[in-house]
Amino acid sequence: MLLTVSGPAGSGKSTTAAGLAEALDLEHISGGDIFRELAAERGYSAVEFNKLAEEDDQIDRDLDRRLYTIATERDDVVLESRLAGWLAGEHADLRFWLDAPIAVRAARIADREDKSVELAREETEARERSEALRYEEYYNIPIRDLSIYDMVLNTARWGPDEVLDIMGGAVESYRSEADEGQYAVDGVNYDF
Repeated sequence: MLLTVSGPAGSGKSTTAAGLAEALDLEHISGGDIFRELAAERGYSAVEFNKLAEEDDQIDRDLDRRLYTIATERDDVVLESRLAGWLAGEHADLRFWLDAPIAVRAARIADREDKSVELAREETEARERSEALRYEEYYNIPIRDLSIYDMVLNTARWGPDEVLDIMGGAVESYRSEADEGQYAVDGVNYDF
């Protein structure tokens, strides 16, 4: 089984994906971890590599290629990244999108990164605008189009345990033989 967990920063995707993988005895693969691996392979800290990525689009493409390869070649995985659902496409059994209002996500980010909520919000909004443009430019992915996802959850409405219960229930009740079809991921150009 291949499950994807996607969503913007502060939506709870990392926590939820790790919990879902543990609950279902699947491997959790995080786009953030792969990014840090790429940085280490090239002799950079994650912060240095992130700054370099702003100038060098090949860094994003290398990360996305690794995620795509995992999605198309591996099984028994919970794959977590902003683009995981798009990159996995029809290879995924279920694709989840987690979100929360920007005020909630900014407060979560501010708390974990020890910064003001205002700064976290400003940085998050700028990052999301930049990412949306890059995803469209690189791959023709309209990141705000959530129609490809099997489930979209507002994680501000439930606590982490409840979100995990909802998603776990969806996975456990899923029967591939009764599946009448997932939304297609059309028009994407995987130009890595």
